Amino acid sequence: MKRKKSSEVKRKSKVAVKQIKLSDEKLCELARQKPGVREARIISPSEVETAAWVRLKCQFGCDCFGQCLVCPPFTPTPEQMRKVLDCYRRAILIHCDPEADVKEIVAELERDIFLRGAWKALGLGAGPCYFCKKCNVEQRQCRYPERARPAMEACGIDVYTTVRKAGLPIEVVRTRRQCPNYYGLILVD
Repeated sequence: MKRKKSSEVKRKSKVAVKQIKLSDEKLCELARQKPGVREARIISPSEVETAAWVRLKCQFGCDCFGQCLVCPPFTPTPEQMRKVLDCYRRAILIHCDPEADVKEIVAELERDIFLRGAWKALGLGAGPCYFCKKCNVEQRQCRYPERARPAMEACGIDVYTTVRKAGLPIEVVRTRRQCPNYYGLILVD
């Protein structure tokens, strides 16, 4: 059996890991083109704040805890999410209109970025999932895996601190009349 020359092996391995470089401007432009997106910013995943208390807010404050596969306890813990975030060097934080379907926007944008060569693209939405009337929790099989994405908070991300670090608006909603701010995050590469 013939051995390959080391230069030939090196060349092939470089081709195998080559990723198409999407500029920060192009990524933000892609996001802003989506209906319902107000703003898009490139941030470093190291700036994304994770904290153990966030998951408790889901458990003791949301009706969807344990009722949906994109909510705790089925989502990564804050520690697991931190390890995932540390695998990336940039992300897009998107600010959405209150009536926008953040999970749908995130899934579409993740796919667009993936198809442009960023194979590590991974999206996180906001709030619980409403694709099904009743989630298939018993079988632990999502009916819409191409569309359903966990919320940032479901993965232990402190959305308030992360958004404020990025210089975007977010406030605690005190009344039903107050307009909330919704965010999504796509980890890129």
